[in-house]
Amino acid sequence: MPFTVTVRDHLMVAHSFTGEAFGPAQRLHGATFVVDATFGADELDADGVVVDIGRATAALAEITRSLTYRNLDEEPAFAGMNTTTEVLCRAIADRLAAAAADGSLGRDTGLTSVAVTLHESHIAWASYSRPL
Repeated sequence: MPFTVTVRDHLMVAHSFTGEAFGPAQRLHGATFVVDATFGADELDADGVVVDIGRATAALAEITRSLTYRNLDEEPAFAGMNTTTEVLCRAIADRLAAAAADGSLGRDTGLTSVAVTLHESHIAWASYSRPL
């Protein structure tokens, strides 16, 4: 994909993990993430853009707003799973893919991918990329 556009937001959640591998993170704790959403396209649209940055920013903000200040252990969408950084990346990417499919991003065709990166800190982050 030769062209990409990235928009950014942030997310603050509470959650806990199940499993000895998570040590003290098995207890309820908070997490703050910087969220990057990168949209890809092989070609620019008629206006010379990958995606409308305003619409992409609004779509990402709607998703982060729906998760922020929530205990993810209590959210039905995450029932029975550990809401690791990787799992959250996929969930956000899938929601952005749905926004692309329903026309919320302002480009009906031509977007080829979305990738979501959640930065836990300046030294640790995870990403998930999927085709559109």
